[in-house]
Amino acid sequence: MADLQARIEQFQKMAQADPENELGHYSLGRAYLDAGNLDGAAAAFAKVLQLNPQMSRAYELLAGVLLKTNQRDQAIQMLHKGIEVAHARGDIMPRDQMLAVLKEIGAPAPQLATTADQQAVGESQVLCHRCSKVGRKLPKAPFRNAQGQLIQEKICGDCWQEWIRMGTKVINELRLPLADPQAQKVYEQHMAEFLNLPKG
Repeated sequence: MADLQARIEQFQKMAQADPENELGHYSLGRAYLDAGNLDGAAAAFAKVLQLNPQMSRAYELLAGVLLKTNQRDQAIQMLHKGIEVAHARGDIMPRDQMLAVLKEIGAPAPQLATTADQQAVGESQVLCHRCSKVGRKLPKAPFRNAQGQLIQEKICGDCWQEWIRMGTKVINELRLPLADPQAQKVYEQHMAEFLNLPKG
């Protein structure tokens, strides 16, 4: 519990130092959830969605909190919105998990649009998994592993530059020594969450 409290304090500092840091609020929400602080978690996830309405995982987590606090109607509303966002972005796993929750609680699923309306993607372009816009593709993978390849295929250059800036904040504010495999794992988890990609 002492370790969890330290994490909460760390993420509180990160969110307070930079109120626009969606990753700080998201990590704080996850830590609050682990600690059983449902009100704190709900506020943090709501802030994430205010900053980035495209983060499908935040809809799923916020809906879970709303269900735990007996706010069924709001949870269903959140799940519907989250499913639509996840579907439009091609986030299959969170979409299917949210659909499963609706089924479990006996609520109807939203009608999903077909993928025929997707934006055309030209050569050297990518339909970005973070911003849902067509943007320039990275000229090469940022890492020589499967995660690097995924980033090149799914993330536009502008969003990657955003992560470079955010990643520096994560390293500094969490004091991550990247030579330590555990710190590297924390860094990669934050990167995957920021870029809206599955964890490597």
